[in-house]
Amino acid sequence: MECKCVYWLEEIGQEHNNLVGKKCANLGELTKAGFRVPPGFSLSVDAYARFMNESGAKADVMKYLRSFSADPHSLDDTLKFQKASEDIRGIVESKQMPADMETTVREHYSTLCGRCCCEDAPVAARSAGPVSHPGQYETYLNVKGADEVVRNIVRVWASTFNTRSIIARARLSLPVEYDPIGVAVLAMVDAKAAGVMFSLNPVNGDESKVSIEGNWGLGEAVVSGSINPDRFLVDKVMLQIEERTISRKDMEFAYNEITGEMEYRELPEELKTAPCLEDKEVLELARIAKKVEAYFKCPQDSEWVISRSLPFPDNTFLVQTRPESVWAKKEKVSVLGQKTGMQMLIEKATTPTKLDFG
Repeated sequence: MECKCVYWLEEIGQEHNNLVGKKCANLGELTKAGFRVPPGFSLSVDAYARFMNESGAKADVMKYLRSFSADPHSLDDTLKFQKASEDIRGIVESKQMPADMETTVREHYSTLCGRCCCEDAPVAARSAGPVSHPGQYETYLNVKGADEVVRNIVRVWASTFNTRSIIARARLSLPVEYDPIGVAVLAMVDAKAAGVMFSLNPVNGDESKVSIEGNWGLGEAVVSGSINPDRFLVDKVMLQIEERTISRKDMEFAYNEITGEMEYRELPEELKTAPCLEDKEVLELARIAKKVEAYFKCPQDSEWVISRSLPFPDNTFLVQTRPESVWAKKEKVSVLGQKTGMQMLIEKATTPTKLDFG
């Protein structure tokens, strides 16, 4: 692959994890494999390095840190790190992207707008590290216009200097002034509902199930734990909904056309207790979960979104997938191999009893 900084998703795959970060590499792999993924492009890890070096941001951050002193293990010094984070992010966000890189980003955004049949297509700018750090860096949603796309890519890079990140690097004796990441720029889906799903039951690791959680609007409300989502448990083999829990969902995360900001807003009363997914959508998500697991050859933790304007099933998109990380670390238990209570009673009845003669 030629040396460059910006790639369409269909140009990259899993083998480019270190080039563009895991999120972008996985989205590229999903795109090439034929899964429904919003169109978009990625800035490589090298783009971050070029920006930090050529803009002078790295040198200015290092100069700032030479006069900074705080103990990352001391809670008393947390405020010092918060102030440092604000100052450093201000330094980084004041810098300009290299001119040739900015031109390429603008060209890609223009092409993306054409693919979306929209003059200023709204996009999401998301971080993508070579090592997974879910939720560690900022995501900016509903970004419109080339100027704002460029500005928010820089803001994603600057988010590597948020308080929790610089404290974590300091505790691990890693360079505080430098943490290269990729950036994914994805077309926004006009979300009716969104959420997460696991191609196993996250409660007990049962790989014969698919677990789905969702809410109205965008998925940040589910991922952040801000609301109690609807939950569905689907039998992976029979593709039947075995359990459903419809929660009261008072809020959704959505775009405010008047203020131009993303916000939590109250749902209409009739939606608060209504399921955010139809049964056919639940089963379509379960089918996708099965296929993604089969493709990546391990249980997956995925994020999904359903468009309010497209017809079913073309309205269902994946915006993230990664290997499930909790049960993968535990000893696998085959559900089919577990003994039933009746089998254990029969074995107990037919096993010779050891007598104690005192």
